[in-house]
Amino acid sequence: MAKSTGDITKTKRPSQTGVPVLVRLQPELLAPLDEASSHIGEASRPEAIRHILRDWLKRAGYLKESG
Repeated sequence: MAKSTGDITKTKRPSQTGVPVLVRLQPELLAPLDEASSHIGEASRPEAIRHILRDWLKRAGYLKESG
C-alpha cells in the first residue's frame, strides 16, 4: 500500500532501466530540496526530485493517475 505524505505519494523505486538525466541545481535550490526531501520522507535527492516531478506532472495533467 502506498504511503501518502501530503500530495506526494511514496511509491516503489524505479527499476534501473530508467534513462539517466543530468540536472545541475544552483545552491539556492539545494537547501529547499533537502528540506522537501526530509518532509516527504525521502533519503536521497534523486528520489525527492522524482516524487516532486511526478506530483507536478500529475497536477498539470501531463501524467495520468495510475491504479
